[in-house]
Amino acid sequence: MDLVVSMSRMPKIGETLQGDELHTIPGGKGANQAVGCAKLGAQVAMIGAVGQDNFGDVLLAQMTAHGIHTEAIVRRDDCSTGTATILHTFNDNCIVIVSGANGKVTPEQVHQHAQLIQEADALLVQLEIPLPAVQAALEIAREAGVRTVLNPAPAVKLPAELLQLVDFITPNETEFELLSGATYANESELQGGMQQWEMTGPRLLLTRGEKGVAMLVAGSLTTIPAPRVQVVDTTGAGDACNAAFTVALARGEEVLEAATIAVKAASLSVTRFGAQAGMPLLAELS
Repeated sequence: MDLVVSMSRMPKIGETLQGDELHTIPGGKGANQAVGCAKLGAQVAMIGAVGQDNFGDVLLAQMTAHGIHTEAIVRRDDCSTGTATILHTFNDNCIVIVSGANGKVTPEQVHQHAQLIQEADALLVQLEIPLPAVQAALEIAREAGVRTVLNPAPAVKLPAELLQLVDFITPNETEFELLSGATYANESELQGGMQQWEMTGPRLLLTRGEKGVAMLVAGSLTTIPAPRVQVVDTTGAGDACNAAFTVALARGEEVLEAATIAVKAASLSVTRFGAQAGMPLLAELS
């Protein structure tokens, strides 16, 4: 569940600020991306966990309302539903996550629902559940020949054996620097870093906020710029991007076209408040 504090600016370290409003909104990267895929017309099933609490009730009801199959979402009575506390200004946000039930998802739970992955056109995973569960899902997908997209957030160093199971990885610039262990002062250095990464790692779709996304095309850095929009809430932009990219790939779009669709979806999402409410409909991307 997202606990969103709207404010005029971000606090400095040690500073107390008066917030404008507090909103309690269905969220979580996995849930946001599932809703994003469903609103684009995809048939979606989600593997995860929530607590036996009010937040869990609300989240499951929200996903069911969007037609998402929730049979593989476990309800746990030993922990609460995961939360994200979001400090939100008109053009930026920062997020603190408490995993709660998400942190209890196991490889065994994933394997119980292996058929969902095996029969999918694509698998989209995040890092709000433990890495062993993520790896289990990726292994099932690889064995079944299912295309995989990894949104590496919250960012952590990832083992090579997990990365080898991923077809596409979608970090933002901060996450890519953590993953690659380097910083990039300019576009030339960034291109070199991306080239180095793709020599051994999955293909990159680098999300760059209002700049759009970047990827390598024939070895050269190519940026797909984001259209200028009136920004209301950036919270779900990355989730909208990941959802649209994955759905486009699943429908057979070429990678560059899928990335272009993803940028448009992310740009539309920031024009509305709330991560899931902001996810665009398929008709809006036409």
